[in-house]
Amino acid sequence: MDKVVERKRIDKRILIAGSAAGLFLLILLFWLFAPSANSQSVNPDRLSIANVQQGVFDDFLPLRARVTPLVTVYLDAVEGGRVEKKLVEDGAQVVEGQPLAVLSNAELQLSTLEKQAEVEQQLNNMRSQELALTQTRNSNLRDLNQAETELAKARRQYDLQKPLSEKGFVSMKTFNDTKDDLQYQQQRLAILKHSITQTESLQSSQLRQLRAAASSLNSSMGIAQSSLGQLNIRAPVAGQLSGFDIQLGQSLQQGERIGQIDSAGADKLQADVDEFYLGRVQVGQGATADIDGKTYRLKVAKVYPQVRNGQFQIDLVFDGAEPGSIQRGQTVQAKLILGDPSRAVLIPNGAFFNDTGGNWVFVVDSGGKSASKRQVQLGRKNSDFIEVLGGLKPGERVVTSSYSGLTDKDRLTFDSDD
Repeated sequence: MDKVVERKRIDKRILIAGSAAGLFLLILLFWLFAPSANSQSVNPDRLSIANVQQGVFDDFLPLRARVTPLVTVYLDAVEGGRVEKKLVEDGAQVVEGQPLAVLSNAELQLSTLEKQAEVEQQLNNMRSQELALTQTRNSNLRDLNQAETELAKARRQYDLQKPLSEKGFVSMKTFNDTKDDLQYQQQRLAILKHSITQTESLQSSQLRQLRAAASSLNSSMGIAQSSLGQLNIRAPVAGQLSGFDIQLGQSLQQGERIGQIDSAGADKLQADVDEFYLGRVQVGQGATADIDGKTYRLKVAKVYPQVRNGQFQIDLVFDGAEPGSIQRGQTVQAKLILGDPSRAVLIPNGAFFNDTGGNWVFVVDSGGKSASKRQVQLGRKNSDFIEVLGGLKPGERVVTSSYSGLTDKDRLTFDSDD
């Protein structure tokens, strides 16, 4: 007879334990090999990697400067009016004092004439008052002279009659009359001198006031005539006239800008500098510019501390003869010298600085398969290199290209697309 064979079944507990062990193994393998959230795989061919090196740091700042006139004087219509004549054209070379245009202003001309007539009348009145004071002074002098003469006569009469009166040849009445007359003349002269002194003081004060008023009126008249003269527009300095586009018959408002005069044969460079360097740029600081294969020395003439759009402006002037080939409006590459060359640890300047502010970099590991985030201390920089103050050593390699999309990562894994 056939014998029934029973199948052996695996214990359920063994199956559960095996499944749990397999699942744990899969989780462990995923945890070990799956990329973490703070790391990213990148193609090293898309990165710029440079060596940290020991070298000489040239402390300069590259500038993109514009050639502008050394001195610019703006032309404004000091007095408004109608353009009657245009004597020069835009772009012409002018000399100081040269007539440029003639304006007319009937209201100003009439007002000046009225002012002139008023001033002349007031000056005539003052001259009349001054003449009257002079006549009074002369009259007082004549009175004083007469009083002194009569006193002298009275004194001589007294001196003559006194000894005769003592001997009885002149009556006492006659002698007393002579004596009284002498005293009268003395008192009269004293009173007259006191009166003349007071009058002279008042007259001197009046004369000073009249002359001061006359001087003020003459100045007022000069200002009125000067305003009338402003209708004849003249070049305040010598140079090249530009922006002078007024037309015959055009009405100009008072203070309206009508052009400018740029200094002839003298130019400067204007450059915009990042606000980061505001504290390191001073008047007199040196700079260089390569123009037509020759290096020219410059110096900072003026620093404009106002910051606009993260930049401030400086003026550079040539320290010596300026190149004859430059044209106004031309762009020139220049270098602003910030300090003397010095030995330092250097890394090439790259786009990473804008993403990290120079606070950290990705440093390539010794095996060259990955790069890790490292805090560093960077110092001065120029267009080529950045000075390393701490955190890196010569011989290490860093990623210097842009960190766009990588700033939240702590580690980069190099993985070729091939």
